[in-house]
Amino acid sequence: MRFNTEILILSIVSLLFKVVTAFVHPIGIHGRYFIDSVTREPFFIRGVDYQPGGSSSVSEIEDPLSDPTICARDIVLFQELGINTIRVYSINPDLNHDICMTMLASAGIYLVLDVNSPLPNQHLNRYEPWTTYNNNYLEHVFKVVEQFTAYNNTLGFFAGNEIVNDKKSANNSPAFIKKLVSDMKTYISIHCNRFVPVGYSAADDLDFRISLSKYLECSDGSVNDAIDFYGVNSYQWCGEQTFYTSGYDTLVRDYEEYIRPVFFSEYGCNQITPRLFEEVATIYSNDMIGVFSGGLVYEFTQEPNNYGLVDVDKNGNVKLLADFDHLKTQYATVEYPTGKKILDLHNRNGRSKKRLGSQSIPVCEPEYESLDVSKQVEESIGVRLIRTGVDVQLGKYVTLYEEELYSQYNITNSDGSPFSGSRKVKIINPIDEISEYESLRLNQLQSNCKFYKNKTRNQ
Repeated sequence: MRFNTEILILSIVSLLFKVVTAFVHPIGIHGRYFIDSVTREPFFIRGVDYQPGGSSSVSEIEDPLSDPTICARDIVLFQELGINTIRVYSINPDLNHDICMTMLASAGIYLVLDVNSPLPNQHLNRYEPWTTYNNNYLEHVFKVVEQFTAYNNTLGFFAGNEIVNDKKSANNSPAFIKKLVSDMKTYISIHCNRFVPVGYSAADDLDFRISLSKYLECSDGSVNDAIDFYGVNSYQWCGEQTFYTSGYDTLVRDYEEYIRPVFFSEYGCNQITPRLFEEVATIYSNDMIGVFSGGLVYEFTQEPNNYGLVDVDKNGNVKLLADFDHLKTQYATVEYPTGKKILDLHNRNGRSKKRLGSQSIPVCEPEYESLDVSKQVEESIGVRLIRTGVDVQLGKYVTLYEEELYSQYNITNSDGSPFSGSRKVKIINPIDEISEYESLRLNQLQSNCKFYKNKTRNQ
């Protein structure tokens, strides 16, 4: 008897989803808000950008999420800070990330992941994107998205970071960014697991602030053309500022009509040090929560640009910096928004309840100020990969052993005294308590999913 393999795949995926969601709730999107897909409460990003070692930290043998001992060390400190999200700028999808992603999920921490890397064939040339937008590049991108959609604590993917940042890139790159978003969303929608939103992280350049966000928000007829969220890298709050003197009021006004979640994908000006992070209270205040969904502080580890919260020595030992203490204090004292608070805010401001829900995606305009959106991207690029899929090991949650949860490195406070906090990752979501039966079932479902995908490729 013949059977519909697509229906079978969807059934398998549904079972897989049910198994995994018992442990950590995926984050979805409802209108302009991120929401917990189970509780339906709004989710506000409260986190840090994380790429220890900078661009050189990604290679054939390592990346920020491949070493469980490093992950345990830093997740202990993520929990000390009180964050719920990290952003990682590049990973190698040929490495195994199961332990680190399980540890993050167990600690209640989500991931926003960039799909590009500094390695050859793994990023766009912003000035000549047609030279790099090819099947080799898309194979890397699709490997990243397929591997990480299997983890429920993957919140979203960034298709690019500041690709448009000057006149020349604005003339050449916009159409390629939009094509990448479309290809990623199409691939995710047909290749197992759940749908994970795709967005873009933009330089906060006044020449492109409005035009680029509107261009990436619009659609030419397919929902896959439009981004699902928008990140803004902004460093305009420096030292003692207010909502108005910092220009945050202008940011809110500029994105007030945006139909998708907007958040700070980088913030934390270091022109005045130590950083006090007084903007945190404003970011989660009534002035901003109607438009912005939180943000990510740049950055966790100290690099030559002097934005770090912690300093890591050559042996992997960590010293907390004054910025760490200040950010921890701010995160601990801020009142975070709830669904009721947001509803009250919208009602008080006279906004209709419709604004809280889904809105129609705008139709693309012929032209956008300061951008050239007329470039043509060859449609055939990526078609075969999207149809057949890529060969990559699917991510999965694994059992965590007690010794894996402890930091093996020395940690000292900013004043040089021994770290007084916990040196063990605190389990918020008991993923490691998955039964042996469920673990075997989960692995079997993923194997079946891969098998039937391969079967359909050959039909």
